[in-house]
Amino acid sequence: MSNELERVAEILARQRLVENIAHEQDAPKQEVVSTLLHRQHLAELHNHLGQLSVEDISHVLEALPLEDAVMLWGQVPQERENEILWEMSDARREQLVGSRSPTFEESQINAFELVDGRLRQVPIASRRDLEGVKPIWIDLLNSSKAERTYIGSHFGLSLPNPTDATDLEVSARFHIEENRDIHLHSNFLLDREGNSRTVPVSFIVHQGILFTLRSEDLPVFRLQRRRARTQPGYVTDCHDVIIDLYGADIEYSADSLEDIYGTLGKVGRQVLSETISDAEAATILADIAEEEDLNGRIRGNILDTQRAIHFLMRTKVWSADQLDDARQILSNIESLNSHTAFLFDKINFLMDATIGFININQNKRINKLTFFSVVFMPINILAGIGGMSEYSMMTQGIPWPFAYVAFLFAATLMGFATYWALKFFENREVRLSAQSKHKKPSLDSKH
Repeated sequence: MSNELERVAEILARQRLVENIAHEQDAPKQEVVSTLLHRQHLAELHNHLGQLSVEDISHVLEALPLEDAVMLWGQVPQERENEILWEMSDARREQLVGSRSPTFEESQINAFELVDGRLRQVPIASRRDLEGVKPIWIDLLNSSKAERTYIGSHFGLSLPNPTDATDLEVSARFHIEENRDIHLHSNFLLDREGNSRTVPVSFIVHQGILFTLRSEDLPVFRLQRRRARTQPGYVTDCHDVIIDLYGADIEYSADSLEDIYGTLGKVGRQVLSETISDAEAATILADIAEEEDLNGRIRGNILDTQRAIHFLMRTKVWSADQLDDARQILSNIESLNSHTAFLFDKINFLMDATIGFININQNKRINKLTFFSVVFMPINILAGIGGMSEYSMMTQGIPWPFAYVAFLFAATLMGFATYWALKFFENREVRLSAQSKHKKPSLDSKH
């Protein structure tokens, strides 16, 4: 960090030196030379700032004298100004930009207050929006490090990056801090057509406020906000919000399982049809593989929710009604586990059946090749005889055109005879098989 500060201070010192020399000397073209040097220093400073992180630029602005900081701020790209303002102290920010405050641009941060039994949403667009707010839930979507730092410092805690939770072991995702803050890192299902995945979400319960941090918008959170806004008494504190979020996640997983049932039903009707081409079989296998992946994600998601609910129940912070709601969620999870197990069996059956049809199609092609090889076998024998020297002795005295025409006629006749003989035996086997099916007694006839 000191190297960056020294580098910026050196560029600014050279720039001031050039300006002082230009004022002291009245040589011809001196103004042109100083202007060129000034532009060169500004370009060097601009390029150097482009290589620094937001944190480095903020620290340099804090450490420089005010005059140099003002000059450096003039070279900061406009698209990076808001990020740098988040990192700066209030005193230096007021010196550089006056009353301008950093805003939440790309992120979506919402605070929820409990008013008359309903959640009232308060969008947070700047620092001023947090003044006087008494939330029970703060939801941070796509928040930057600086935004998380400010929100955390405002409420007296440290907010983590939700994507870092994927590197934690399962046993470390649920814990209680020394100050009694509850930390949870769970995965929530995001089922989009052709792109299902799990999204990590961090939960922190601090002094009666629930903080949720995530990197993607989730249908579960939209559903929870709509229910809490429209249904009075739906939530009473932050723990109700947690229970409802996990409960909504289980409902979302159940809906996804129903979609899997529908897809596998269509696939099953195709697989159980009389014929399937190789192209259709390849499409069916792709659909089955996609549903198997989604079913696995759902199973992992509900097991993760089950661990979180058990952990929260052991913390003994829930009321009797909240514990009843948690037990209902666990009951739903047990039901979904049996469904996922059944779907795995059905997926394996359909996959085996599809592969079986592929093998049948391949056997049909091999059977055709074998059929034609048998037809041409006697012809090959005759052709071998015709190529022997004894054949010319056998046909001695017969003009060769007649001999070879008779030979070709005999070979063709033998090929057709072999072909019709094979077809006769094949049709005979089909008739015998059909007759045996008709003679087999049905279940109704037995009764």
